[in-house]
Amino acid sequence: MNDFSRSTLLGKSVHRMGLSSGYGLDEAGVRVALDLGVNYFWYTRSTMPAMTAPLKERVKTDRESLFIASGPTLGYTAGQVRRGCEDALKKLGTDHLDLLQVFWVGKTSRLSDSVLGELNRLKEEGKCRGIGVSIHDRERAGKLAKERTLDVLMLRYNAAHPGAEDDIFPHIGEGADKVGVVTYTSTRWGTLIKAEGDDITRPATAAECYRFALSHPAVDVVLTAPGSTAELQENFKAMEQGPLDPQGVTFIRDLGKKIRASSPMRAGMFEGF
Repeated sequence: MNDFSRSTLLGKSVHRMGLSSGYGLDEAGVRVALDLGVNYFWYTRSTMPAMTAPLKERVKTDRESLFIASGPTLGYTAGQVRRGCEDALKKLGTDHLDLLQVFWVGKTSRLSDSVLGELNRLKEEGKCRGIGVSIHDRERAGKLAKERTLDVLMLRYNAAHPGAEDDIFPHIGEGADKVGVVTYTSTRWGTLIKAEGDDITRPATAAECYRFALSHPAVDVVLTAPGSTAELQENFKAMEQGPLDPQGVTFIRDLGKKIRASSPMRAGMFEGF
């Protein structure tokens, strides 16, 4: 695969399209993803039904080929973080996660001193290789990046929500010092690929949305959550097309501005891909 398709995260080679199965993809679809070369898996309560059996099988034969990111559904306390980590390890039959996260900091988790301390203890114990969060507060995320508090940040980033380019990406560093970046909501909850209106010439394709995010050098992995194996295979084609050219970037940025102006973010729209 070309350089556009691969990156290095926590010292491991990863396919830059990571998978969530929380929107309808079944076990068969997860197995297709493995066959396609996907190795970054977002393993949470919503994705466990489809992912557990395929990943557990691969763990037995080739654990190092997988990059498994997981964490507790709620991460308000140190105990919740530890139980979430150990539950994922037990379900998959592995002795470590690649990335242990607390999710939606500020909504379902709290990055308190005790929670951060527990994340670091689990890392020291070898139960995870790296620690991170998913977060919408860009100012706080930029501060965490500058302070090198965490190994990986999971962020919303798309053509309608490009604020990370100013608030976070300048602070993540480079090379061995770089904070990893995983992005999601590439299609802006589908609004970029369903766009219509008098001032819109055409909607973006899903491939254009993913390629937009992956074209930024700060982004290591972009998550996709296809509803079917056919959608997975279609999304995967984005990797074959490489970065967007300047004309493509201009098109999707202009579309993103129009979408954001006509369809402001609603409360609760924080979990989509």
